[in-house]
Amino acid sequence: MVTGKQRRLGRDTAQMAAAVPQVIAHRVGRMMGAGMLPSGRDQQEFYLMGAEKVAAFQESWAAMSWQALAAQQQFAAWWMQAWWKVALGGWMNPPSLQQLSSSAQQRLLASMFDVAHQGMTPVRRRAVANARRLGRAAR
Repeated sequence: MVTGKQRRLGRDTAQMAAAVPQVIAHRVGRMMGAGMLPSGRDQQEFYLMGAEKVAAFQESWAAMSWQALAAQQQFAAWWMQAWWKVALGGWMNPPSLQQLSSSAQQRLLASMFDVAHQGMTPVRRRAVANARRLGRAAR
């Protein structure tokens, strides 16, 4: 069964897979055409190429770190609730280890998709924007 989080991550991956080769082709062509003495416009594009990678990496890392922290807190809260259900009254009809394990696995998988999505978003946003911008410039 495909969840909304999986679908969203798949859509974002497909957008990046379409945008990245366009950007690379445009920029490599531009580098080849610039030769040993790139114009000011080429130099600006080459600088932007490096600077945006650093910025996207920093944003991506920060977003994944915050999402992972939030996921850890949510999982800890869920685990405490599950423990209290068993300890305070659930002893007559406790959830099985299979049920707890399955629920924990589902929560962990969902949080992994959230972390991946948060990390991919800044990179995808830049790649798609660059593909649009460089596509317009090529016309």
